[in-house]
Amino acid sequence: MDGHLTILYRGPLASCDYDCPYCPFAKRRDTPAQLRSDRTALERFAAWVTAQDHPVSVLFTPWGEGLVRSWYRRALVDLSHLPHVERVAIQTNLSHRTAWTADADPAKLALWTTYHPGQVPYERFLGKCRDLHARGVRFSVGVVGQPEHLDAARRLRADLPAGTYLWVNAAEGRTYTDDEAAAWTELDPLFSYSRRPHASAGRACRTGESVISVDGDGTVRRCHFVPTVLGNLYDGSFREALRPRPCPLHTCDCHIGYVHLEPLGLYDVFAGGVLERIPHLNPAQLP
Repeated sequence: MDGHLTILYRGPLASCDYDCPYCPFAKRRDTPAQLRSDRTALERFAAWVTAQDHPVSVLFTPWGEGLVRSWYRRALVDLSHLPHVERVAIQTNLSHRTAWTADADPAKLALWTTYHPGQVPYERFLGKCRDLHARGVRFSVGVVGQPEHLDAARRLRADLPAGTYLWVNAAEGRTYTDDEAAAWTELDPLFSYSRRPHASAGRACRTGESVISVDGDGTVRRCHFVPTVLGNLYDGSFREALRPRPCPLHTCDCHIGYVHLEPLGLYDVFAGGVLERIPHLNPAQLP
């Protein structure tokens, strides 16, 4: 295969250092054996990416917090220096120090960061955002659209470095009145995409063709939300299954899924920043 392949990687790691009430993985602890398994799986995956001869982009989407683990930081740094890797990004709560990013290629490294009010002092989180900005690291910042987060999100929007995109995820299971949605849209002009699930059944989607999901064993699926197995990364069996295919689910309500739905046109909105959730236009220019 000569074309570009985007990989959403999620290994066994499930431990997190935060205790968010809206997250089922809050304060979960992995055993030493589970951490060793995760490290082995990640190093195997990084070695596979290193050996490829076609363009690759990677988004790490761990259930837990990856950047507190040295092997995630090392993988991000190492992969960022490979000529055939176009982007390497990770979803993170930004609880770990940011100095490690100095060893990465800032043209390829990116962070999808989430601010969790009540879990971290505001000034500490903001200071890390400002440090990333000063280092030239690409990053987006987001919050979960809980009513109690609105004031903190407004404060963050005002204090973030100019040009930083602040995204808002609709809280799971929550519906928003038009007035509530308008308040969040003032902060994130693209909130409408997250507000309601997207009808996806039968609609064209890049997953399963140029985008795949990979777990710690190398099992390949089209995305995190469709359980059908396409093959395995390490024996190459997945390649025969790559082709255009419509979505088999009724709806898609997660950004890492619906961003790849072709009818939504979000590859144009996020051109150059699909994995790290950074839109092509400056936030002030978004419709």
